[in-house]
Amino acid sequence: MTFRTATEVAAGIRRGALSAHDLTGELLDRVGKSPLNAVVETHRDIALKAAEEADRAVARGDDVGPLHGVPMTVKDAFDVEGMHTTWGEPAFAEHVADRDAAVVERLRAAGAIVVGKSNVHHMLADFGRTVNPLYGRTLNPRDPARTPGGSSGGAAAAVAAGLSYLEYGSDLAGSIRIPAAYCGVYGLKPTAGTVPLRGFQPPGPPAGPGRDFPSAAGPLARSAADLRLALGVTGGPDGAEAHAYSWRLAPPRRTQLADFRVGVVLDDPRCPVTGEVGDALSDVVDALARAGVRVGEGWPDGVDPAAQAESFGFQVELFFAMHEGDLAGVVEQERRRLASTAAWARYFRDTDVFLCPTVFTTAFPHEGGQSRYDDQVFWIAQASLPGLPAVSAPAGGALPAGLQVVGPAHEDDTAITFAELAADVVGGFVPPGE
Repeated sequence: MTFRTATEVAAGIRRGALSAHDLTGELLDRVGKSPLNAVVETHRDIALKAAEEADRAVARGDDVGPLHGVPMTVKDAFDVEGMHTTWGEPAFAEHVADRDAAVVERLRAAGAIVVGKSNVHHMLADFGRTVNPLYGRTLNPRDPARTPGGSSGGAAAAVAAGLSYLEYGSDLAGSIRIPAAYCGVYGLKPTAGTVPLRGFQPPGPPAGPGRDFPSAAGPLARSAADLRLALGVTGGPDGAEAHAYSWRLAPPRRTQLADFRVGVVLDDPRCPVTGEVGDALSDVVDALARAGVRVGEGWPDGVDPAAQAESFGFQVELFFAMHEGDLAGVVEQERRRLASTAAWARYFRDTDVFLCPTVFTTAFPHEGGQSRYDDQVFWIAQASLPGLPAVSAPAGGALPAGLQVVGPAHEDDTAITFAELAADVVGGFVPPGE
C-alpha cells in the first residue's frame, strides 16, 4: 500500500475497501521513521481525526470529493492553517499560518487530508539541492548521498519514498521538475497562471496582485493520472476573478499513444546530456517508435534554445527585481518572450507534445557538487519562458533520468495524458531499491 497512487487510494476509500484512518496512521509512522528529512512537520492528532471523519462520511454514503481521505503533504512555502510556514529561514521559525493557501483550500475541498509540510531549500533559492539552516538537508531516497534537487526536494523525496500519496510544490526555475527527475517521480509545471498563488509567500503581510510569471504551483506524484487529478481540483481563477468565469481542465488532444504527433530533441551541444541520461532517453524514444508513435526530430522553427535560456534567466531576475537593465532592455526581453510564445504556438498546430530532457544529468552527490551547476536550468527554460505546461516523467536508468513532456499552452492534459500512456511502454515510477 505504501507506493499506491493517490488515484488508487482515493478509489479504494470511496468503495470502503480502504480506511483513511489506517492509511494516514501508517503514513505518519513511515514519516516518523524516515532518515530522509523530507517531511519536517506533521500534526498527527489533527490528521487522524480528519481521517476518522472521512471514513464516517463514506460509511454514511455522503457525496465525497475526488481526493477524499487521501493523506498528503505540501511544500513548506504554502500556508496551512495551524502549521508553520518558514521557507527554511530561522527568523520565521515561530510563524504559524492563520489560514490556508488557495491550493490547500482546494485540496481540502476535494477531500484531501493535509498531514504535514515538506522541506525546502532556504528561501526557495536553489533548484539543485534542498538544505536550510532551520531543518537541515533532505536526502534522495534513491541514494542518500545524492541531492533530491530543489527547491521542492522534500516534496519529491516524500513522494518517492512513500511518505506522501501526493504533493504540491512550486516551480520558478525548475523547482518541481528537477526534483521530480532526480527522485524518479512525476512533476507538473502547469501552464502559467493556471493555479493561484495566494498564500504562497514568506511570512508577512498578504501580498497584493503582482507579477506571478514565471513562478507556478503544481503537483508531484507517483503517476501521471495523479497529476491530472490534482490539477483538476486546484486550477482556475481566484478571488474576484473566480466569479467572472469558470475553469475546467481542457481534454487531451489524443487518447491513444500511437495517435500522438511528437517532436523530440534529446541533446544539444549548448547543454550536452550525460551518457546515462542520453542512453535512458534514447531507449524511451525507441520504445515509443516501436509502439507506433510518430516522432520528428529538431527544435521548432523560430526557437533558439540558447537564447531562450538566456531570456529566461533575465525573466527570473526581473521577477526578483535583480536585473540591471534599463526600460529598453526590459522591453526587448519581453519581445523575445512573446516571440518564443508565438513560435511554440505555431509548432503545436501540427505537433501534440515536445520531448526533451528535464535536466542534463542525474542526481549528483551532496559533496563535490556539480561543475555545470547552472546548466540544470537550460532544458527547464524551454517550457518556462513561453509559460507552457511541462511534465517531468521517470525515464529509467540506474539513477532516474527525467523525460520532459512539453505541451501546448492551456492544454496541460495533453502532456499529462502522453506521459500516462507512455508509461505503458517505457515504464513509470519504480519504488526505490527495486
